[in-house]
Amino acid sequence: MDLVGLLKSQFLCHLVFCYVFIASGLIVNTIQLLTLLLWPINKQLFRKINCRLSYCVSSQLVLLLEWWSGTECVIYTDPQAYPKYGKENAIVVLNHKFEIDFLCGWSLAERFGVLGGSKVLAKKELAYVPIIGWMWYFTEMVFCTRKWEQDRKTVSKSLLHLRDYPEKYFFLIHCEGTRFTEKKHQISMQVAQAKGLPSLKHHLLPRTKGFAVTVRSLRNVGSQAGFSENSGTDSAPGAAHSEHLITRWAVVRGRLLTLCPSPSLPVSAVYDCTLNFRNNENPTLLGVLNGKKYHADLYVRRIPLEEVPEDEAECSAWLHKLYQEKDAFQEEYARTGTFPETPMVPPRRPWTLVNWLFWASLLLYPFFRFLVNMVSSGSSLTLAGVILLFFVASMGVRWMIGVTEIDKGSAYGNMDNKQKHSD
Repeated sequence: MDLVGLLKSQFLCHLVFCYVFIASGLIVNTIQLLTLLLWPINKQLFRKINCRLSYCVSSQLVLLLEWWSGTECVIYTDPQAYPKYGKENAIVVLNHKFEIDFLCGWSLAERFGVLGGSKVLAKKELAYVPIIGWMWYFTEMVFCTRKWEQDRKTVSKSLLHLRDYPEKYFFLIHCEGTRFTEKKHQISMQVAQAKGLPSLKHHLLPRTKGFAVTVRSLRNVGSQAGFSENSGTDSAPGAAHSEHLITRWAVVRGRLLTLCPSPSLPVSAVYDCTLNFRNNENPTLLGVLNGKKYHADLYVRRIPLEEVPEDEAECSAWLHKLYQEKDAFQEEYARTGTFPETPMVPPRRPWTLVNWLFWASLLLYPFFRFLVNMVSSGSSLTLAGVILLFFVASMGVRWMIGVTEIDKGSAYGNMDNKQKHSD
């Protein structure tokens, strides 16, 4: 290990990243809370501000992947489709096998300039997690309970709210529902056999209902977005105010609306993304934090949304066929070490690094000055407090890494959970 690699593996460096992430994240969450005042006045301005606040947080994780670990990501895709990436809204279907596949999805969004507004279909419990979960709440992320009877209406309603969303976005969905493990794969293939579906070697059986609702709700959203300027006044208590106050409110709101028009941005395509790593690399978030470099290959197929069937049963069959094709691509990659189509490397953008340097310059000086003052005081109680602070920080870092580990994923795959996958 060289000197730089040794430095990247040191806990002090991890502590710096952890501190900047937590402190800046809580500041961003506080600002997001204050932006709620904008919602009844100008919903689109609220959304644009929160997209940029969201970028302040999520880009720090992308920075770890792209700049700290130096992980390379080669995209294999049709050269004619490539210019459209980042210029349109899209549903991104990504396989779910690696601990850092979500980071690779975020990196894809960042390379094409849509990270701040991008969405995921996430577990409802994550909405209550500080920083990431709260950030997602304010950016109108779609949350589900994984109980389809409860999710059908709530997920569809949340997706319909995106029909007038003013920013371009990727809607990232893991149709397998959970990360791939051998145990989960074995039980998933038992379900496939019971349904008369072909077995998959590299994927779990996809959950089709969530995908079908996503496509149906986001299809042709641009034609439904003509009402957004009035959406902020549905509950305005006009009768309770004097005519003078109403007039002033209308003037202020009118000026704010001119700051943020709401263009129609339809969802145009499904991006079928198949991810793998060279030389049988098994990437982990801990490895990224330690500065280990990985080599990712991502096969991206652009499928126009018109080619996805509208009928739920036909859409389900279409998705199963898609995963059979993804499985064939993974098998070819295992055999040849490459995907079809032309390899391309979209350049890293500097904004993730600029964002982190801004927060680091703002937060690190008072933090280290505080530590120096505590240590120089000479008090045994103070020194014990410093040690406790480092211990808590260490446990916090380990906890954040632990929640990403594959063997600590969801309970999907247990025998008594088979019925949850029977869609």
